Amino acid sequence: MMATYVLDGTRIRTLDDFWQVLMDAFDSPGRQYFGRNLDAFADCLSGGPGYPDADDFIVEWRDHSVSREHLGYPETVRQLELRLSRCHPSNRAAVDAKLAAACDQRGQTVFDQLVEIFESRAPGVLRLQ
Repeated sequence: MMATYVLDGTRIRTLDDFWQVLMDAFDSPGRQYFGRNLDAFADCLSGGPGYPDADDFIVEWRDHSVSREHLGYPETVRQLELRLSRCHPSNRAAVDAKLAAACDQRGQTVFDQLVEIFESRAPGVLRLQ
């Protein structure tokens, strides 16, 4: 039987909210090891820490339009500013370029990145509702 994990989009206003809602939904034994970043999310969907217990599952992202709005360019700018403050000097130019694009409302948003990770690491699992 296929398990269904529900993400309540009305609770997702920041990327940190997304991590919390995701781990609450998955309720996985490995959730304490989940890294709460995009790389960790990709690893999670590939079977790493935080991966749900079910072998076959779908993720219903309900009210995703609310999340899409909140995880748009303002949150993307905020996340890139945080990343810029912590990144290795060799990565600063790339992060700075992404930040400039996000400030001009160009490029991927945080929401876009999350959906892309779902699609690349767990094709067919995500259902936007």
